Formats: sequence, C-alpha cells, structure tokens
Amino acid sequence: MIEALLNYQFLQNAVWAGLIIGIIAPLLGLFIVVRRLALIADALSHVALAGIAGSLYLSQQVAFFATLNPIFLGIGTAVGGSLLIERLRKTYKDFEELAIPIILSAGIGFGAIFISLAKGFSTDLVGYLFGSVSAVGRVDLYVIIGIAIVVILFIGLFYKELFTLSFDSEYALVAGVKGRYLQPLFMIIVALVIGASMRIVGILLVSSLMTIPVAAAIQLAKSFKGALGLSILFGEIAVIVGLIAAFYLDIAPGGTIVVCSIFLLVCVLLWKKVNGMMRSREGY
Repeated sequence: MIEALLNYQFLQNAVWAGLIIGIIAPLLGLFIVVRRLALIADALSHVALAGIAGSLYLSQQVAFFATLNPIFLGIGTAVGGSLLIERLRKTYKDFEELAIPIILSAGIGFGAIFISLAKGFSTDLVGYLFGSVSAVGRVDLYVIIGIAIVVILFIGLFYKELFTLSFDSEYALVAGVKGRYLQPLFMIIVALVIGASMRIVGILLVSSLMTIPVAAAIQLAKSFKGALGLSILFGEIAVIVGLIAAFYLDIAPGGTIVVCSIFLLVCVLLWKKVNGMMRSREGY
C-alpha cells in the first residue's frame, strides 16, 4: 500500500481526506451526543442524499450540472436541511424531536424521487452512498480542507459557549450566551462536515463516524476535554485501519471504517466490564 500511496494521487487524496474527517467528525460528534441530538446527523445525511441524487439527475438534463461536482449540491441541501430543523424545533417547542424525523423523511422522499427519475442507481451514486477511495479528487480534498479549517476555527472561538449550551441551555441564556445565533451556526457546521464526509465514509454511514467513536470515548474519559481527545483518537484509528482494510480487500471504505469503529467500541465495553469485575473481586 505504501508504494501505491506514493504513486497514485487518488490514494493520497483519500488518505488525507480520511485523516481530516477522522478529526472533525468526532470533534463535532461529542457536542451532538452530549446534547442528545445524535439523530440529526442521520437526518442531514439523508437530506444530502437528496441533493446528490438531484445533482446526478440534473446532470443528465442540464449541461451546467454535468460539469458541477455533486458534492456542492449535497452540501447545500444539507445546510438547508439544518436550518429547517432549527426552524421546526422552534415551531414545535414542546416536541422538538419531531423536527428530525420530518426532515429525515423529506430527505428520503426527495432522494427516492430523484433516483427514480435518474433511472436507478449509478456507480457514482453508490460511491456517495457507501464511500469510495477512487472517487476522492483534488477538488473534494480542497473542499474538505476548507471545511476543516472552518470547523476548527468555530470550535476554537466558541468552545466555552458551545460547552455551556450543551450541558445547561438555561444557564447559558442567563449567562448571556447568544444561543439564538450560535445554534443555527453550529447546525450549519454539522451539515458542512456531513457533506465533506460523503466521499470517504458514504452518506448512509457518515453519522456513525460522528457518534460511535464518541460512544467509546465517553466510556473511558473522566472529563469533557478527555472525551474530546479520545473521540478524535478513536476516529483516526477507525479511519486508518478502515482505509487499509478497504485497500487490501477492495471494498467500500465507509463500511470498513464503521466496522472498525464498532470493533473499538466493543473492545472498550469489554475492557470496562472486565476491569469492573476485577475491581469488584478486589473489593471482596
């Protein structure tokens, strides 16, 4: 693989893109999980699917869209979906969770329509659904780098505010945190990361990379920052091992990355259980 990595640009693109996504996806994922909004990633990924399917259909009908990278329309629809979720959460104040299945259903519905109009699944669409190493181009990599810079700057500038909003929204309001503006911005950032992750992990699996490394990290960490660090570590391990496995087995990288994440989670849960049993015996 090292020789192929040195010789083939698409592998270099895939590895760099995967390493970057392995950082930013769990980084945002921890804030999402703490706020009990894990399903938002699923909803936005399905909205992105509608955008990708729509772009692929339009590329068959309009010459302009044939030259446009589908990832841009996918990211655009994901951002639009994130804003709609925020709007619906305000509309249904007592039933905020309704916003997620509404947008998720809309994404699936429009996606199914565009797929049928495009006369079924194409190779490009399957690559977006489950990830594809060979499909990651320089433009995709540059988009991912740009989004990563935005994410890191956003977290760096508003870390304290996001931390406060995540654990105590009422206190944040009293403390003067402008959640009215910060929350929509956060949702847009999440949508951007989902859009950036589509090429490597796949639309249907991207939410897994945002939540499973976090699920493993919170079992071990004793602080929020500790969970943040472990989430990124587990995300990077899953991406690296997953890409290597995908290369040698010649399969979609998204599936191998997610399976590696699940394997890490199972190992953490088993270790914690064994460690707890040993401590209980020592107590007796």
